[in-house]
Amino acid sequence: MPVATILWEGGRPGHVRLIDQTRLPVEYVVLDVRTVEEMFDCIRRLAVRGAPAIGVAAAFGLLLGVQHLEERDREDTLGRVRETAAYLAKSRPTAVNLFWALERMAARATRDYGTGAGIIDGLFAEARAIFEEDKAICRRIGAVGAELLKDGCTVLTHCNAGGLATVDYGTALAPVYVAKDQGKTIRVFADETRPLLQGARLTAWELHQSGIDVTLITDNMAARVMFEGRIDAVLVGADRIARNGDVANKIGTYGVAVLAREHGIPFYVCAPLSTFDARMASGAEIPIEQRGAEEVACGFGQRTAPEGVRIYNPAFDVTPARLVTGIVTEVGLIERPDQQSVEAALRRGGVL
Repeated sequence: MPVATILWEGGRPGHVRLIDQTRLPVEYVVLDVRTVEEMFDCIRRLAVRGAPAIGVAAAFGLLLGVQHLEERDREDTLGRVRETAAYLAKSRPTAVNLFWALERMAARATRDYGTGAGIIDGLFAEARAIFEEDKAICRRIGAVGAELLKDGCTVLTHCNAGGLATVDYGTALAPVYVAKDQGKTIRVFADETRPLLQGARLTAWELHQSGIDVTLITDNMAARVMFEGRIDAVLVGADRIARNGDVANKIGTYGVAVLAREHGIPFYVCAPLSTFDARMASGAEIPIEQRGAEEVACGFGQRTAPEGVRIYNPAFDVTPARLVTGIVTEVGLIERPDQQSVEAALRRGGVL
């Protein structure tokens, strides 16, 4: 990636610097986030987005809320940690990495002994570990996924699961970047991803910045380019994966999976084990975020729908496991995902 999506700056006390992704590609704006309330707003309004990046943002956000409590006693500090975590958990409902990171940070605080200073020492170490682990996981997903991509192939992707959605190479785009590092020529077709155009604004931008051959298409062109034989594989990310392999990802992913099956094109999901939610038996249990009507009716300030018309705006959909060729994780490829194969991967990764 040519840019750093999110970073902790300044040691202790410090603050967070992140790219305001709502301003891309017209403006490249970096925000200095200094309070937990500002981080809540950044997550809610998609200034930072993508499941792994949201997890890192949540961990950093919790630090922003407690880093000044070093003189407090243990119980006061733990109370503030729990309060801050509960507050940040309300920012968005679907991406499980948000809750995974907050639970991990709260568990670290509870596990550490001593006063507020000792607890906060541990929280800084845990947040740094979450950040560094995401880097390594991105590279591992990229290496596993790159084995699926032949030199000269063309992939289609939906939404943004690249460097802007993580702290390094991304998830769905990591195989593309690693394949390029290996000397392969890989081309990408990027769906625009309505209504917020993350594919057009973010994926096309970062691939172009990275020197990848990228072609932007509207969402309703995916079937045509598949019919024309232009696509060799589909790579997408995920915001939550159920125990049976059902995948929640950006709205429109399910349709792309159906089209891929119809045209005999392999459909791969790329995601870290932290995106799996073993507590959910199937995708039917995954909460789907409903976003504001203005995102559809007034895209980027220009009204495109009649005043007063009803609007339905789910941010995600669920792709059944039967449509998924494989899930690329840091512990390897889960082929033909189902409950048995997912559980085996989670055990390999020490999650179960």
